[in-house]
Amino acid sequence: MAVGLELKCEPEEAKKVIYETIDKVSPELREISLDLHNNPETSMNEHHASQVLADYVEKKGFKVTRKVFGMETSFRAEFGDETNGGRRIGFCSEYDALPGLGHACGHNLIAISGVASALAVKALLESGKASGKVILYGTPSEELLSGKIVMMNHGAFKDIDVCLMLHPANAHANYVSFSALQDVKVEYRGKPAHAGGAPWNGSVNALDAICQAWVSIGLLRQQLQSHDRVHGIITDGGKAPNIIPDYTAGHFYVRSNSAVRVEEIKEKVDNCFRAAALATGTQVTMKWRDIGTCKNIVQNPVLAETYAKYLKEFGHEVPSRQIQEATLFCFLLDFGNVSYTMPGLHPLYSIGVSDFPHTAGFANATCTEEAHKATIEAAKSLSMVAAHTLLDKSFYESSKQEFEDNVPVNMRKNY
Repeated sequence: MAVGLELKCEPEEAKKVIYETIDKVSPELREISLDLHNNPETSMNEHHASQVLADYVEKKGFKVTRKVFGMETSFRAEFGDETNGGRRIGFCSEYDALPGLGHACGHNLIAISGVASALAVKALLESGKASGKVILYGTPSEELLSGKIVMMNHGAFKDIDVCLMLHPANAHANYVSFSALQDVKVEYRGKPAHAGGAPWNGSVNALDAICQAWVSIGLLRQQLQSHDRVHGIITDGGKAPNIIPDYTAGHFYVRSNSAVRVEEIKEKVDNCFRAAALATGTQVTMKWRDIGTCKNIVQNPVLAETYAKYLKEFGHEVPSRQIQEATLFCFLLDFGNVSYTMPGLHPLYSIGVSDFPHTAGFANATCTEEAHKATIEAAKSLSMVAAHTLLDKSFYESSKQEFEDNVPVNMRKNY
């Protein structure tokens, strides 16, 4: 460990405080997790979960602000003071469930992992062994891929230096970047005519336009890279088979392994839609997601390796970065946009099942004792990443340099 870098204690001292704190609150967190699991609430309806979590951390000494950053069921809980030169650590707790499947993505566990880590860092600050601030963000509506993006657009996350969170899964991973995504709703407008009587009589077929666009996108796929995806549906193909449609509509997704690449593909898809309108004489309207691209996660190597080091102490091996990056994950998470703003880490941790998230089997697993134990171990490991950030300025500066090296300036959030 470098000398003269505002160290107030060694990591082993911090670990003792952090682990003891999380162990002490573990039974209470288990009760909260089961409460959320038994009372699932879908995106934008998480009133019970938000209240339970906000009330709990408020009782633990956090200053809580509710209904913040443009979200009815969000909250912000803070403790500490960064004016003495200390750094600011952010954690995220998600708590929305899936329609019909409940907590099949394990957000009941994500909720308590964020709380556990925030309480652990608070205890470290209270002990005088570190200085700075910890902020817990209650982040609704992840399943709609929008909660954190909406919050960011209302000023969230601008007052922290590093942001951390966890996600239960069927494997351990600290480098998986997931996908970036933009979606577009396209409409074509033409002029109707009787399809049997006089289809040539001044009609402009809007169905021709969306079919032309569909074929063009299909041909475009020949020139796309292996990690690129363009897929969609026709949501309105006309009203009756004997009427030349004057209106058609579709909904399409553009995915890739980086937000930069999504922007490149988006331009090509745009051209497919416009060309179809030009060829058929229709009018086209395209409405891309107005809150912007849901970006891939930029996992910070300095933070990722530190997390893996502590997780290994619990007997969990994390696959190499090369193995993780060789497998494309087409899942999406709105934390990616946060990771384009500052050094961030969002590891996956195994809860001991083979089922994938978003399945009934995974939903059943997220309320087990095994899943809770795995969450506690992962939260301890993540909290130690925060401890290193607070204790060692060179550690933070290294993570910041990695961020600057890996995130293009023009893609970063400008507040």
